[in-house]
Amino acid sequence: MTVVKRKIGTLEVHPIGLGCMNLSHAYGPAQEHDDAIAFLRKAIDIGYDFLDTATIYGMGGNEKLLGEALKGRRSKVVLASKCVMGFKDGKRLLDARPEAIKSACEASLGRLQTDVIDLYYMHRPDPKVPIEESVGALADLVGQGKIRMIGLSEMSADTVRRAHAVHPISAIQSEYSLMTRNPEIAVLDVCHALGITFVPFSPVGRGYLADEPLDPSGYKEGDLRLTFPRFTDPHFSANLGLLDKARQHAADLGCTTAQLALAWTLAQDKGAVPIPGTTNLKHMEDNFNAASIVLPAEVLATLNDEFSPEAISGPRYSAPAQASVTTERFAFE
Repeated sequence: MTVVKRKIGTLEVHPIGLGCMNLSHAYGPAQEHDDAIAFLRKAIDIGYDFLDTATIYGMGGNEKLLGEALKGRRSKVVLASKCVMGFKDGKRLLDARPEAIKSACEASLGRLQTDVIDLYYMHRPDPKVPIEESVGALADLVGQGKIRMIGLSEMSADTVRRAHAVHPISAIQSEYSLMTRNPEIAVLDVCHALGITFVPFSPVGRGYLADEPLDPSGYKEGDLRLTFPRFTDPHFSANLGLLDKARQHAADLGCTTAQLALAWTLAQDKGAVPIPGTTNLKHMEDNFNAASIVLPAEVLATLNDEFSPEAISGPRYSAPAQASVTTERFAFE
């Protein structure tokens, strides 16, 4: 099957991108430096051409990895990073003031060893700063040639419309998978209406839909899933029946469960570019090849029914994490 590229703004990319966060933090200890560089270069050799990082990942360390890995290969990829969620003196901070955004961009350009960032997101909304002011700063960066496109992450449809009125938004990033379908409330609709590419993160359900079973007792120190209700009991165990159904569908189709999840995401929005992350080379190759899998209509319909939002046990975020996003929630959440 010939894989058709998808568009982000005026740029074309493979339907599956690579989320790079896992190399530095989130689901366990950071990868060894040389292993991470080799992993990223292998991804590019395989054909990944859309790489996603952020200021906060590894407190700048993730951007540094990409900057090193992309030496001599920068023209082969569309490079995305994020601002607003930053760090100072080893502590996280949230700052969407125009001057903070411009300062963060300069720092990211240096760590990434590039003259321009193709897609630069606001990582989270900042309740202290009107979205119009923040996007105005990003528009200035576009005008200065320091970034090519503007993106938003984990924001409501109303916020997206307000931002788009200041400067065209090229991409919206939100969590989206069989396990988390909140973008279907309004974000997908606003993306379609305004011609914005939807970029789902955690399309494999933060590993819940991977083939190797997760074990809550085996999470390493610092694993973010320790703070997410769905990844600890009683919700973790309550959702295992759904995982069994997904695995059976995958077995029937001759693909991995992760590939099934990615193929479902691609089918839900014909323009979406999911960005699964992994530190496993085989999983990385499997994810890339999921772009060639077309799910039969009856399987899609069954998955949509089995994984209805009401069928998932537990909220996706803890209360503090939920307070940091404005993505719409279902009435029953």
